[in-house]
Amino acid sequence: MAQFFVIHPENPQARLIREAVKILQEGGVIVYPTDSCYALGCRLGDKHAMERILSIRQVDQKHHLTLVCNNLSELANYAKVDNAQFRMLKAATPGSFTFILQATREVPRRTLHPKRSTIGLRVPDHPVAQALLQELNEPILSSTLMLPGEPEPLCDPYDIRDRLEHQVDLILDGGWSGSEPTTVLDLTDGVTLIRRGKGDPALFGL
Repeated sequence: MAQFFVIHPENPQARLIREAVKILQEGGVIVYPTDSCYALGCRLGDKHAMERILSIRQVDQKHHLTLVCNNLSELANYAKVDNAQFRMLKAATPGSFTFILQATREVPRRTLHPKRSTIGLRVPDHPVAQALLQELNEPILSSTLMLPGEPEPLCDPYDIRDRLEHQVDLILDGGWSGSEPTTVLDLTDGVTLIRRGKGDPALFGL
């Protein structure tokens, strides 16, 4: 049964952040708040935990998972970013955007799109997510908390607990979240809007 931590959304308690990171480091799958909506997360190198996330979402490995990064410097370790792409990323991070980019060798192959060798990356603008990333000192492999057959992501932590308490190890209750996921942009060949979400694509002339 999942643990359930009520965490302050603006000033997250350091003790709870440390406990959450310990659960991640021990192979756990967590639910945590971001600046768009709640997300499922695990350690990048944990194959079993990644497979649990795919199972919860009922998606296959062609589904883009996202590396949630602490900052642009960390993001650049995991994606091939040229000068033009870096300027676009700098203008939109932190924020509610996910960017599809070519992955570097630092990213395990099993997490990549099988044909394109791409990965989704983002830098969230949320105190809880940032605190987790700083304490973990590596990206969190994540997916929007969108359950099969649902029209939008789950946004009520108590509803999340009712639905997932036997499938995840921890739910971080940062309060009611929005139900709008990130805007997804493919930057591998120019700028292509894949999904319109919370982030304003007008920032990219779209």
